Amino acid sequence: MSIWGATHTDNESIQFCFPNNNLSCTRNLKPGAEYIIVYIFISTISVFTVFLNLLVIISIAHFKQLHTPTNVLIFSLAVADLIVGLILTPVQGIRLIEPCWYFGEIFCSIFLILFCVVVTASLGNLIIISVDRYIAVNDPLRYPARVNINRAVLSIVVNWVFSCMYSFFILYESIAYPEKNDTYVGECILFIKFGYIITDIIVTLVTPCCIIISLYMKICFIAKHQAEHINSLSDKKAKSEKKAARTLGIVVMVYLLCWIPYYIASLTLGQDTGDTLVINIMYWILCMNSCFNPLIYAMFYRWFRISAKYILTLKIFEPSSEYFNLFMQEK
Repeated sequence: MSIWGATHTDNESIQFCFPNNNLSCTRNLKPGAEYIIVYIFISTISVFTVFLNLLVIISIAHFKQLHTPTNVLIFSLAVADLIVGLILTPVQGIRLIEPCWYFGEIFCSIFLILFCVVVTASLGNLIIISVDRYIAVNDPLRYPARVNINRAVLSIVVNWVFSCMYSFFILYESIAYPEKNDTYVGECILFIKFGYIITDIIVTLVTPCCIIISLYMKICFIAKHQAEHINSLSDKKAKSEKKAARTLGIVVMVYLLCWIPYYIASLTLGQDTGDTLVINIMYWILCMNSCFNPLIYAMFYRWFRISAKYILTLKIFEPSSEYFNLFMQEK
C-alpha cells in the first residue's frame, strides 16, 4: 500500500520541522482557525467510527441470536474498521495538518504495517463474505451443514495471518533498510520497488475485485431466477438469505467504490508532491468507509437497531440479556 507525504506550498510561510537539524523537512504555517476546524473534523470522524463499530462488535459478541457464521464475518470486518477509526484516521489526520512526523521511526514503521494489514484483511473479509453469501443463496437448504461458526472463525484467522505475513513481505525491505528511502528527518514516507507494486496490484486489487464482482454477479443471477419460482412458505429461508446477500453486497460495493480510486491515484500519481492532495483526499474517502458500514447495517438490519438500543440503554447488563429476542419485532 502506498502512503505518501504531505504537500508543501510556496504561498505560505515555511519553517523547518526541527530547527536545529539541517536535514529536517519543512512545515507550512497555517492560520489557527484552519487547524481548529480540521482537528474538530478529524476528531468527529474518529469518534463516530469507533463508536459505531463498537456497537457492532458488542452486539454480535453479546447477543446469542447473532452468533452466526455471517455475523462472525461482519464482526471481523468491524474490528478492522475499529482499528481504522482508533489509530489510522487520527494519525493520518495529524499528518494532513502537520506534514512533519514527530512520532519517530519505530511508530512510522508500525503505522505503515498496520495500514497494510488492515486494508488487506478488510479485502480478505469481503472475499469471505462474498463466498458465504454465494453458498447461502445458491444452496440455502444445505448452507447450515456446509458453513458453521468454526469454519467462519478459521477462515478469519487464516485471513488475518495471511494479511500480516503479506504486509511484512511487501514492506520488509523498506522498513528494515530505511536509509534506502532517502527521506528528510521528520518524514514518514514509504517507497516500494516496482516489482512489489505489481505484486500488490495483483494480490490486493485485481484478484479481490474479480472474485467479489463475479460472485455477486452470480448471486444476482440466482436471486432473479429464484424470484420467479418463490411461491411457498418453504422459500422463506431463501428470501432471508437473499436479503442478507443484498445488504452485504451494498457493503462490498461501497467499500470498492471508496477503495479503488485511492489505490489508482496512489499508483498513477506516485511521489509527485503536486498531486499529494488528491491522494490524501482519496485516503480520507477510504477511511470514512469505516463509518459507512455500521450505517448500512442500521439501515437494512433491524436486529442492529434493536441491539444498539439495548446497549445504549444499558439493558445488556440485565440478567440473561444475551438471550433477548432481537427478531421478534421483524416485519
